[in-house]
Amino acid sequence: MPTKKPKTESKDKKALRLAETTDISPKQAKDLMQKHGKDSSKVEKEAKNFKAEG
Repeated sequence: MPTKKPKTESKDKKALRLAETTDISPKQAKDLMQKHGKDSSKVEKEAKNFKAEG
């Protein structure tokens, strides 16, 4: 019987991709994803703003 992967793994992969493309840390990426929800374009925009302010 196939096992289901936990949803957190998917979120981890998304956070890692966001961190790599915007040059923020994976933890910062996860925090932004939690704060801004599933709207990936908004999360990416916020990540770029976060890095620029940093």
